[in-house]
Amino acid sequence: MEKVIIDGFNLSAEQVLAVARAPHARVELAASSRAALKESRDYIESTWMHDEAPMMYSFNTGVGLLKDTRVKVEHIELFQTQLIKAHSAGMGEPFSEEVSRATMLLRANAFASNYSAPRVAVVDRLLAFINARIHPVMPQKGSVGASGDLAPLSYLAAAIAGFDEAEVMYDGRRMSAPEAIAKAGIDPVKFDLKAKDASALINGCTASLAVAVLAAHDARTLLSDACLSLGLTLEAMRAEMAAFDPRIQKARPHAGQIKTAAIVRKLLKGSTRTTHEARSVQLPDELRRTDIPYTARIQDVYSLRCAPQVYGPVFDALDYIDNIVDKEINSATDNPLIFGKDGGGFEIISGGNFHGQYLAQAMDLLAMAVTDLGSICERRVARLIDPTLSWGLPRNLMSGVRGVNTGYPVVQCSLSSLVMENRTLCMPGSVDSIPSKGNSEDHVSNSTWCARKAATVVENTRYIVGVEMLLAAQALSMTESLLPGFHLGQGTQAAYGEIRRQIPACLDGDRWFHNDIQTAYSFIASGSVRQAVVHAIGEFAEG
Repeated sequence: MEKVIIDGFNLSAEQVLAVARAPHARVELAASSRAALKESRDYIESTWMHDEAPMMYSFNTGVGLLKDTRVKVEHIELFQTQLIKAHSAGMGEPFSEEVSRATMLLRANAFASNYSAPRVAVVDRLLAFINARIHPVMPQKGSVGASGDLAPLSYLAAAIAGFDEAEVMYDGRRMSAPEAIAKAGIDPVKFDLKAKDASALINGCTASLAVAVLAAHDARTLLSDACLSLGLTLEAMRAEMAAFDPRIQKARPHAGQIKTAAIVRKLLKGSTRTTHEARSVQLPDELRRTDIPYTARIQDVYSLRCAPQVYGPVFDALDYIDNIVDKEINSATDNPLIFGKDGGGFEIISGGNFHGQYLAQAMDLLAMAVTDLGSICERRVARLIDPTLSWGLPRNLMSGVRGVNTGYPVVQCSLSSLVMENRTLCMPGSVDSIPSKGNSEDHVSNSTWCARKAATVVENTRYIVGVEMLLAAQALSMTESLLPGFHLGQGTQAAYGEIRRQIPACLDGDRWFHNDIQTAYSFIASGSVRQAVVHAIGEFAEG
């Protein structure tokens, strides 16, 4: 995607991702939006920029409890500077550069709808930063998600204006905003903000939204990968496939449940490892009576059998979350907003679109859904290393001399630590509100924290799903010679082949598992295993 044109109404999550993660992508303002912004701004300049104009919040008044204090025209430019300085109260490590890019794009798109009334030059300045790959350094902590993300966005505004105190990332280095602006050849280095420019830049839950867009996308691809890790584990444990019968799903017709079962059937199509004949083979570590004939396995454990009923709600939650995020991408979250009047001219209306509760609740749901996904994956990993729970897979999936070598139990233990961390991060942030600013903001959303912790849960769960792929592949490699003639499904074979292309089976004793874990993480981050499966069988998790 080489060019994105914004108009405030039609920006997609895919375009946000492209700009955030492909720094060569360029962004332009639609001609229609440019004309509309100029029209409203011309009206403001010609009608309201005098000391007898009606008092309009943040145009010609202070903010918060100072909303009834008029700011004289002679002080309006100074007010922009002082407003940014007063809100530069962020703390902690900065957001990533991709979040910084997404935030600038989303703020510019909100302005393009012509509800916020900044000057066109402000939008052009944001786009110039994006296109020059200048990324404001914004601390992650300090926002309560109402009135929007005031603290982090103040750092963005300071960078846009060229404050000496503002820092940016440019060409791989952290430097002052003026230095980067000069190096990039953007003119002027110091950019004067006019009436409403500063409050428009900082008022909106845009940092929360930037994190949410990225986290929701990553959760979606992670869920596809978790279907692959599930499929590989089903193969490794010679699972009983009746639980994925479409008739079972039709009897409880949730869309996500039906979809999950269909994905599993597609991935394992043609598998003979998941048949009664394969299950009838007794593995060396399998506890089974030999004095009576083998009887068919009936009903696998929940972490295998109930996957459609656990993955399904995650699919459905992501559909809900995507709907919220898509609406937020093309929403005006400033205050006040400007609207054209039927008879000509414009009027200002104060409201609460800056409040991030939609995002906060959606991100709390994302954290809970992905945590449960990681939890069931970790339980399957625990089974893979226990022969009493895996129908005879080698203990610890260990190779080499017993006692000298340990295998993978500590790897599983590390996954359990991530599951516990994720569960802690599931404590809802959207119900945690502390009044601020003299109680004028007596209910806040906490959307930034909700988005940040959801993103952390997704990141943690990438490791969990990647390691399930790794250990399921290890189990398949270790039992390959014990189950001759039984082959994987077409989709699971493609996944297994790609894993083995990147990581050889551990068949000669323990090795430095850290490297394998990082490669397993890259399965998810790069999508390499998923892409190999799509190449083999086509899209398997779409629609």
